[in-house]
This record gives sequence, C-alpha cells and structure tokens, in this order.
Amino acid sequence: MASNTATMGNLPSGIGICTTIPDILYLPELIFGGLVWILVACTLVVPANPQGWVMFVSVFCFVMTFIWMVVFACGGHHNKGSWAAADFAYHGIAAFFYLSASVALAKVTLEMKDGSNFQNYQLDISAVVFSYVATLLYFVHTILSAIRWKSF
Repeated sequence: MASNTATMGNLPSGIGICTTIPDILYLPELIFGGLVWILVACTLVVPANPQGWVMFVSVFCFVMTFIWMVVFACGGHHNKGSWAAADFAYHGIAAFFYLSASVALAKVTLEMKDGSNFQNYQLDISAVVFSYVATLLYFVHTILSAIRWKSF
C-alpha cells in the first residue's frame, strides 16, 4: 500500500500567528490600514468619489483583516487547505483594492497641490504613503500565502 509522505502545510493558530510568515503581517496591515483610514477621515473629502473609494477600501480591509486574524488565532480554519486558498484569495483582492485606492488617492493629492489648505495636503500625502505601504504588505502577504497554499 502506498503511503503519502508529502509534507502537509500548516496553518497557525493561537499565538502562532505572531511568529509565522506570512501571518506576522496581520498587525502591520492593521496598523497601516488604520492610519490610512484615520488620515483620510481627517481631511476635507473633496472630491468625494475617489476619497470615498479610499475610505471604503481602508475600512473594509481593516475589518476583514481583523476578522481574518481572529479566525486564525482561534483556530477556526481547522488546518484545511481551503482556508489557505481563501487566505491567498482574500489578500490578493485586498492588494488589488489597496493599489486602486492608492492610485486614486495619489491623483487627488496631486490635484490638491496648488490648493489653499496646506494641512489637508500634508495629511493626504501621509495617507498616500501609508496606503502604498499597506498595498505592499498585502501584496507580500499574497505571495507568501500562495507559497503556503501550494504546500498543502
């Protein structure tokens, strides 16, 4: 009888999410995503459409990443490969959303350059930088999640 000797991937639970790659990226994703949310909320939301998309993305990704982290911390994934695939898919979608929001926010910020409210301009510059950092974090998490998913 043939036996399956392939190594099975493991999804961490409990405090293990703070010590394993890519799950250690949950906290920086929450921090930088929260900073984007706070900085955009502090500024004058003009024009409303691109800024509204940035707010949606930052709030959505913050809430979903927090829920995702809690599920992993509680062991709700039961070490199933489908959760590894879902982790890859979620972080890929989040990276795409953040990239689109970052580009929109950068465009709005460049248009504000000659405006009269310098404080809002500075807040938007900070939000753009943190938004691109969050995009990078979600992208790296996506790549590392894909590698983990393939080990199942």
